[in-house]
Amino acid sequence: MEKNRLEAFSDGVIAIIITIMVLELKVPHGTDIGALKPLLPVFLSYVLSFIYVGIYWNNHHHLFNSTRVVTGGILWANLHLLFWLSLFPFATAWIGEYHFASVPVAAYGVVLMMAALGYYVLQRTIISQQGANSLLGAAVGRDVKGKVSPVVYLAAIPLAFVSPWLACALYVLVALMWLAPDRRIERALGRGESSTGG
Repeated sequence: MEKNRLEAFSDGVIAIIITIMVLELKVPHGTDIGALKPLLPVFLSYVLSFIYVGIYWNNHHHLFNSTRVVTGGILWANLHLLFWLSLFPFATAWIGEYHFASVPVAAYGVVLMMAALGYYVLQRTIISQQGANSLLGAAVGRDVKGKVSPVVYLAAIPLAFVSPWLACALYVLVALMWLAPDRRIERALGRGESSTGG
């Protein structure tokens, strides 16, 4: 299978995820600025989730720039990641609707953690298919950020029952870690092209 088809499908799913999330932003009941106040939790949860989906979309693009051949295993690993990303609208709506209550914030953390693990599985599946010395294998290296993120989520999930806002602060912290696109793959691709004269 050509990777362009997989990328187009993934882009479509991610676009739908963002569309569903924005539909949770309802029109305020009133015309003054105070009418926006009840929508603030929904808006904040949307902003955080939009950033996360954007991070995944950006890094997914970089990931498949370094992928030469798409196998059945890669297809299933990609679908696994998309499954967890598709739960973002549900988790986002829940924490927004119930103003960052403990259980919804913990559930949001579970979705974040599983999406991170899904991305890791996809990355490892590609490296396994292409070899540890491939461009992606060399670029990822020890992948400290990729290993730290699920640990932070795992800490934030029980913390949500003590302080939902501290748990959310950890979710924001991880998002900030990943906000800049993962340049390791870009650099590896640049080195690969220069070494082949491309």
